[in-house]
Amino acid sequence: MKKTILVTGGLGYIGSHTVIELIENGYEVVIVDSLVNSKLEVLNRLETITGVRPTFYEYDVRDEEGMEKIFSNHDIFAVIHFAGLKSVGESVQKPQLYYDNNIGSTEVLLKKMKEHGVHNIVFSSSATVYGQPERMPLYETDPIGNVTNPYAETKVKIEEMLEEISKNDPEFNPVILRYFNPIGAHKSGLIGEDPNGIPNNLMPYITQVAVGKLPMLSVFGNDYPTPDGTCIRDYIHVVDLAHGHLLALKKLEEKPGRVIYNLGTGVGTSVLELINAFMEANHVNIPYKIVGRRPGDLPQSYANADKAFREMGFKTKYTIVDSCRDSWNWQKKNPKGFDK
Repeated sequence: MKKTILVTGGLGYIGSHTVIELIENGYEVVIVDSLVNSKLEVLNRLETITGVRPTFYEYDVRDEEGMEKIFSNHDIFAVIHFAGLKSVGESVQKPQLYYDNNIGSTEVLLKKMKEHGVHNIVFSSSATVYGQPERMPLYETDPIGNVTNPYAETKVKIEEMLEEISKNDPEFNPVILRYFNPIGAHKSGLIGEDPNGIPNNLMPYITQVAVGKLPMLSVFGNDYPTPDGTCIRDYIHVVDLAHGHLLALKKLEEKPGRVIYNLGTGVGTSVLELINAFMEANHVNIPYKIVGRRPGDLPQSYANADKAFREMGFKTKYTIVDSCRDSWNWQKKNPKGFDK
């Protein structure tokens, strides 16, 4: 009997790559997505890649009636919760929108899970919960909560909600995955990162410059206390990250209670190093200019991911060069993203 996994936000960037992993490993997948930050075309691409069209519901996770229908229609083993708004800059301008959406949707989801006896959830958290840390690399035991934007606050708050429930409900198993910086795309080039408007993340910005959609890349600051003066991040291939969710589901079979894992490579790469790697891997020139620092950017952030390796067998397979090649393959095949 196939286990059924409900994937919220399953047509988004990380969600869609995870859906492929799930289908290819014999899970039944049900997707709920409001299409606020994603495109219905992704469903067709998932079917092309896997040969299976996942069951899809177009609801906002805050829609209690819609969520009730999903939980009533399917015998769900676990939820993977990706759905949420994720732009740091937008969250500073519209904090209430982020609280309502990210926290509100999780409250409805947890309520429905409880009503239908679903005890397993994999939550997509973020390295932003560590705020402005005193040391690198970051460990799961490091303090969280001293954060600089409402987006990160919502992740901290949801982690706290999951902790609270697990204290009071011994059957509840939340696996919290703190992502670092996902880049890359599926090797088919059929799905990838397709942000609305000007990208907030570095890699789609680079690929949109490479494809001629944007004229030039802005590098925010070159006077940080790092070897080349630009910010350092832990860039992880999205397929490695997706595989981490598969391992988290296997972990849930042990009924582990609440567990937390960093998902990263453990290696920091600077902005300039990533730009140069992209140019070398793809033989494409990326014009860039140094501009002022962006408020709230940390000089560096990278993971210690030893715990995920010890307890789940999580290990990254793909290099920065692989990520650069796959990102470019996606963008050049889809210069306008999913919009034909």
